[in-house]
Amino acid sequence: MLARGGIEGKGFNPRNAHTLTRFGFPHPHHRHVYGTGAKRDLCYDNLRVSNNAWDTNLVKANSLFLSVNWNSAGGGAFVVISQKTVGKLPDAFPLYRGHTAPVLDTDFNPFNDYVVASGGEDCKLMIWNIPEQYAEDQEFVEPVAKLSGHQRKVGHVLFHPTADNVLATASTDLTIKLWDITKGKEMQEVTGHTENIQSLAWNHTGSLLVTTCRDKRIRILDVRANKVVQEAAGHQGIKGSRSVWLGDTDRIVTTGFSKMSDRQMNLWDAGNLAQPLKSTFLDTSSGVLMPFYDADIKILFLAGKGDGNIRYFEFENDELFVLSEFKSSEPQRGLGFLPKRAVNVHECEIARAYKVGTSLIEPISFTVPRKSDSFQADIYPPTLSDEPALTADEFFAGKTVNPKTIDLEAGFSVKAKKEFVTAAVIEEVEVALPKNEKEYQEAYHELRKENDHLKDQVSQRDIKIRVLELELEKARATLAEVQVEAKTAVPSATQTKEVATETTKVETVAVATEASVETTTTVVQTETVVETQVETEDALVPEV
Repeated sequence: MLARGGIEGKGFNPRNAHTLTRFGFPHPHHRHVYGTGAKRDLCYDNLRVSNNAWDTNLVKANSLFLSVNWNSAGGGAFVVISQKTVGKLPDAFPLYRGHTAPVLDTDFNPFNDYVVASGGEDCKLMIWNIPEQYAEDQEFVEPVAKLSGHQRKVGHVLFHPTADNVLATASTDLTIKLWDITKGKEMQEVTGHTENIQSLAWNHTGSLLVTTCRDKRIRILDVRANKVVQEAAGHQGIKGSRSVWLGDTDRIVTTGFSKMSDRQMNLWDAGNLAQPLKSTFLDTSSGVLMPFYDADIKILFLAGKGDGNIRYFEFENDELFVLSEFKSSEPQRGLGFLPKRAVNVHECEIARAYKVGTSLIEPISFTVPRKSDSFQADIYPPTLSDEPALTADEFFAGKTVNPKTIDLEAGFSVKAKKEFVTAAVIEEVEVALPKNEKEYQEAYHELRKENDHLKDQVSQRDIKIRVLELELEKARATLAEVQVEAKTAVPSATQTKEVATETTKVETVAVATEASVETTTTVVQTETVVETQVETEDALVPEV
């Protein structure tokens, strides 16, 4: 392992990329990859991105849509935007509402582009069908399944890479749960963590899961057996740590912080976590590093929260060679990558990232310049398919297979929408409705009686407010007179004390009266809202 001041300390600077070759390392194959940000009119603008403090990427992407955690009042919500809907979004965009607390994470089903899952602070996991097109007056979308099981907030949701409709969720109750969302049922609970789980990532076949944790340890889990296969000390800094599996290899990359709050990147052997294979100092910035790995061309992307840059490296022979760096003056709050099967092969696009700003999402295209118009097989090997390799039952029965792949030379087209159906039952709050004419009459008269009562209370409050306002004006006038007399007179010591005492009394009366007016006004406003609701309900009761 090289020291901080050695080759690795200097080598992770794009300007020093040639240093790797001079010291005898192989030359990177994709050294000419460069990133280009989209123009403003091709970005997604007028977004109200969530301001929640939970460490999340804020955006996820599939072949058709983007999901973005939304900043909404009165519960939690997120939006799903068609990738074709570029430019400024309308103010009234349909929200995916159902959570009663902020949404913390979302993930698309890799085998059904019209299904998305979400987890929130309300301890719930929800599954949603995405409509092909929103209706003109549509305000929100309802979930097709609400799944309960966690005791505290659900911070991470992640679909399985090979098994259909299998979903992993991580919660601050220190557990990971596996779900069969078709059955709407929890299939497995995974324990072993002592602090909040900060990240989780599947291996190539989905047989193992790697996690980073606030207890500063890295774990590899056999989720079906609820067994910790490997465990070791990770990054020792107190800030967030992330992990990613390097494709079909047994290598893992984690990002985090040292005890001195330096940002680090560690390379691990999944078969032996005793010591990292490589430990690399990156810089002294404070933003959490988000790692993304393209297994087809072996490129690792690193994006720091609060940074304007995205670095990328090529992995080969247990070495990470610096390629280049996308730079921008606009910092990123989150980042998500498009599935490889959906990139534009005609323009030699090898990856596309979606960078989250304050109210804007900017697509960033990473391309390899080629003069030929023919298909570039070396940068487009067979990639992950949108067909599952296993059913959920096969996976939970213990079967493990490699994911299916497709050849992009023949082109990729999104499958027609397949409606997701689940056996999960959404618990509804039943409202007892009138069944006959007599019950309608009773409900009608009850509402009228309640409405009249509220009107009387509001009227009494109005009178009380007026009386208190008069008393307040009177107290203010008296206070003003006392202050004028105190300034013009030349009182003795005793008179001064009496004037001061009188002034204090008047001020106290004025403050108390004013506070009473404000309190009463608030009560009236509240009851006025109640009255409006009652009148609305009254309007819904049919004439008898």
